[in-house]
Amino acid sequence: MDLFLNMVRGFCMALADSVPGVSGGTIAFVLGFYDEFISSLYVLTHGSRELKREGIRFLAKLGMGWFIGMGSSVLVIASLFTSRIYELSSLFLGFSIFSLPLIIKEEKECLRRTSRIIYMILGIVLVLVIAAVNPTGGQGTNVEIAHLTPFLGGYIFVCAMIAICAMVLPGISGSTMLLIFGLYVPIISAIKEFLHMNLSYFPVLCIFGFGVLAGIVGIIKLVKNALDNHRAAMVYFILGLMVGSLYAIAQGPTTLKVPQPAMTWETFHIFWFLMGGVFLAALNGLKAFTEKKLKPEE
Repeated sequence: MDLFLNMVRGFCMALADSVPGVSGGTIAFVLGFYDEFISSLYVLTHGSRELKREGIRFLAKLGMGWFIGMGSSVLVIASLFTSRIYELSSLFLGFSIFSLPLIIKEEKECLRRTSRIIYMILGIVLVLVIAAVNPTGGQGTNVEIAHLTPFLGGYIFVCAMIAICAMVLPGISGSTMLLIFGLYVPIISAIKEFLHMNLSYFPVLCIFGFGVLAGIVGIIKLVKNALDNHRAAMVYFILGLMVGSLYAIAQGPTTLKVPQPAMTWETFHIFWFLMGGVFLAALNGLKAFTEKKLKPEE
């Protein structure tokens, strides 16, 4: 049951990570395993041997679901982003908005320190600035990665580091960062080609993967220290990131390979918005059920 729950968590994180405007870190925070996720990454480089084993076990379960989710997103769900982008954007809006009361209830002790609300404003502004930097300009501008050069390899490595740092933080979309750098469509296409056994993109994906690992090592200690020592400020900041991400989600259609107009009231789908809340309730129900089942074993 624990394996199934963590695979579902990883699967949901991957779906979020693959969409510009949505963050896998948001999924982790909403479903209540963000601290465990950050701690598990942290102990890989800073923990004892036993803590490293526990961290690896947790991340392996999460990783299985993540890879299944990312593969599904690249091979199957990507087509929905073109044909059903407004329905999906409405779904993500519902998920994000309905999650806010749950987080406020969970972190009510921290949120009593209202002097830290400035960090919420900073979080909102940060996401709005990132979302406003739309590199496509309606033209679908992307970096050509078919012919790898030393400069391009270094560029991909650095961009991967920055993108994974964004993915770790709730509210900031790593996919949006890749889009800003002109790498979102090329990397998604490279993964799709690799899954179809086209190995010519393997070196590019390796460089990207090493950049991701370097970014994780660089950001995790900072995030963990902030959660441990400045939790109230960090929770307000994360809430700000999530509130700001609502604008990023509404702008999501403009980030497609063939850009579409941003979501408006006319293209908003109330049914899928409500389904976002239903989906969130189902995930939290699964979480509560699993924790209840596992409790006697501990």
